[in-house]
Amino acid sequence: MEPAFWLRCWQQDQLGWQLDAVHPLLSQAPVDWLDQRPVFVPLCGKSPDLLFLAQYAAVTGVELSDLACADFFRENGLAVETCEEAGFVRSQAANICLYQGDYFALSPTHVGACQRIYDRAALIALPVSMRQRYVRHLRTLLPQADLLLLSLEYPATEKQGPPFSVPADEIRALFDFASITQLQQRDLTGQGFARRRFDTSVLIETSWRIQWS
Repeated sequence: MEPAFWLRCWQQDQLGWQLDAVHPLLSQAPVDWLDQRPVFVPLCGKSPDLLFLAQYAAVTGVELSDLACADFFRENGLAVETCEEAGFVRSQAANICLYQGDYFALSPTHVGACQRIYDRAALIALPVSMRQRYVRHLRTLLPQADLLLLSLEYPATEKQGPPFSVPADEIRALFDFASITQLQQRDLTGQGFARRRFDTSVLIETSWRIQWS
């Protein structure tokens, strides 16, 4: 999607993907994934998952919208220090650091010591034409990583994303260089996705653990 699309969503408060609590598939993540290794969160928005992750280790996120970054710290009552750094606006509060800017402009120096990745709604936010580029850049940023990925699957003929349907076979193809384990599934059929209504015959959310080195 074009950056203007997402910036407009934030400006118009059209945040259908936003959850008000920690995602249940994150809170049920494997114990050994929820360790003390720093975690990178691409396209993080103002997700409450950031606070949950920060209970375990340092968190680095990247988000296109300045409104999203500002709202995260303000809504959570966090005293934040902000500066410009290598083409991004860097905001830091305790062990949470958010870079406001383009994910694809991020460099390995930005993510530093991160060893884990949490992708709740980044891959599924991108059309098929951008997904391979997204994964390729993720691998450039973290040559070694332990990724917790949440995906969404529904009949693509029944609804136009975002969020997009990313089926299991596509995930396995995108991450063909990695070890892939399916963890859990939630049947959301008839329930919708976050704040968004989904009139599809099937709607399945899946958590994956994907590791590469």
